[in-house]
Amino acid sequence: MQQGIIELEDMEFYAYHGCFKEEQVVGNRFIVNISIKTDIEKASKTDNIQDALNYVTVYEITKKEISEKSHLLEHLVGRIVDAIVKKFDYINWIKVKASKMNPPMGGQMKAVSVTLEKNTERNQ
Repeated sequence: MQQGIIELEDMEFYAYHGCFKEEQVVGNRFIVNISIKTDIEKASKTDNIQDALNYVTVYEITKKEISEKSHLLEHLVGRIVDAIVKKFDYINWIKVKASKMNPPMGGQMKAVSVTLEKNTERNQ
């Protein structure tokens, strides 16, 4: 087995997450980063998309989950992790970081972020 880490970096979305009513109406920019550890041995030899984790599917899952409102970033990243692990049950580890850009905190702040890591490796 040849472990590799696949990363989808700086995916940008406009969404409506937050505890304040205004956040759920006006919305905000969100940046999502995902890292996935999986066996890439077959894909590295065959050069066939059928043997690789489909990045487009990971993006589409993320887009779907971020389009559904959450009050908390913790809830959002949990949903993203669960949906990706459900679709790709063969991945060994996943890390999802979601950042709310310019959050309404009463002062200047670039972003607030929540990161969730999950070890999904099964005894083989």
